[in-house]
Order: sequence, then C-alpha cells, then structure tokens
Amino acid sequence: MLNTSLASRSHVPLLAFPFVNGLELLEVTGFLGSKPASTPLDPSLKLNMEMGTAFPDPTSYRKIIGKLMYLHMTRPDIFYAVNMLCQFSHDPRDVHLKAAHRVLRYLKRTVGQGLFYAANSAFDLRGYADADWGTNTDDRRSISGYCMFIGDSLVSWKSKKQDTVSCSSAEAEFRAMAFATKEMIWLSRLLVSLKIPFQEPTHLYCDNTAAIHIANNFVYHERTKHVEIDCYKIRESIDSGFIKTMFVDSVDNLADCLTKLLHPTMFHGLIHKMGVCNIFQPPS
Repeated sequence: MLNTSLASRSHVPLLAFPFVNGLELLEVTGFLGSKPASTPLDPSLKLNMEMGTAFPDPTSYRKIIGKLMYLHMTRPDIFYAVNMLCQFSHDPRDVHLKAAHRVLRYLKRTVGQGLFYAANSAFDLRGYADADWGTNTDDRRSISGYCMFIGDSLVSWKSKKQDTVSCSSAEAEFRAMAFATKEMIWLSRLLVSLKIPFQEPTHLYCDNTAAIHIANNFVYHERTKHVEIDCYKIRESIDSGFIKTMFVDSVDNLADCLTKLLHPTMFHGLIHKMGVCNIFQPPS
C-alpha cells in the first residue's frame, strides 16, 4: 500500500499513514528543519504558467512533484495542491517552486497524518461532489472533485480539470456530479463482487441547487443541451433509483478541499470530517 504504515490503538482500529515516505521526502529535500505551514498552499495564491521567472534546470522541481504525487495517493489533504503544481512541470517558474516548498513545510507540520478507519463503520455508500468554476486563468476550465465513503471511511477521492470550458457554475457542478457518479457505480459493483450488501439509493451530496435541479429534471434544457452525453449518466442513475442527490452546505461539502484552496479553519474542519487525523494525536 505505497509503503503506508498501519497502526492500531485501543478503541482505534486502524490508521493508515505514509509516515516513512513523508520523512524521507523532507530529508531528501532538506526540509526536515523547515518552519511548518498550516495549509498545503496559501489560500490567496493565484498561479498561472506565465508568472515568475523560469530557471534553467527544472529537474529539482519535477523531482519534488514526482515524490509528492506518490505521497498524495494516501494523503487527500495535499491532493488538490499537488495536482495544481503538476500543471507547471513542463516549464516551472520560481513561484511554482516556492509553492512546492510550501507543501513540504505543510508536510513537516503533518508528518504523522493519515486516514482513520473505524471498526464499527457501516457499508452504506455516499459521495460528495464539487467544482471550482473557471478560476484557472490559463484556460478557464473548471476543476471537478469528489470523495467517496463506505460508512464513515474515506475510500476514494479525486480532482481533475474538466475537459472543456463550462459556461456557468451550475454546468461545472453538474459535470462534477457526473464525474462522481461514475466512481459510485464502480464502487457499488466492487461491493457486489465482494458480496457486501449496501442499501440503495446511494447519496450524492452537492452544494449547488441549480446543478441538482438539472440532474433531476429530465426536461431538455436549452442551457445544457451542449453538455456531453456521458454527463447524463447521472440522470440514468437517478431514474433507476441507484442515486439520490442531496443538497449540502458548502461548509459541509467534503469535496470542497479537493477543488480549491481554503483558509486554515475551513480546511482543517473538512479534512477532519474526511477522517484525516494525526497518529500522534489520535481521535478521542
């Protein structure tokens, strides 16, 4: 499991954390003695491909990003930041390297961080979907993100730039819901193959009422007729009774930290709800 350590304590069944990988990365990059950062990236940071000064040898940047990509597969709290920085690997600038160093300083603060898996978790399937509409100034494509839970345990998360420009926030969120639906279908089939019962409908949470309306309204809309056919998979899943869409406030949308940079209070609140905790400060 990516050199991930598994720890258990009294009344705390399982905590998966890439402890060794994080320490090795800090040691190799010389950041073991760095000043810790409270979040992976500064929430006010706006990066693009043209800003900053290019440096002649981008190898150091690419090495850091490569190691962070390995780590972020077990660390949802750094997933969005690492994905953002990956976009600049072909022509990194000094500001991009500075941002990567910020992620390393966050790792210094959270070296013992991992995912908590409760022993008494049920097997109901639920997911959260979110989008960040058009904030990328390089191409204005939105970011889709989702996180999936089986019971109270986080089992899947992802964020990805959308394939095309969305014309509204509702359209971007609808695409994110469709993105999440495909993962929910796959997870449900996995549970079936393992002969693990789960109850339908599964719940998909979103913080955009317009997107939820589009997903549930089977009338042909002028505003969404150009949306790709595969996005309508969510309508089929709703019609079949597999998915029920649910509204959730943005402060409780756990996928929010996978699509945008957040201020420390909101960021730490969301990752705590996702089950991210520190082995040195186990949950009560």
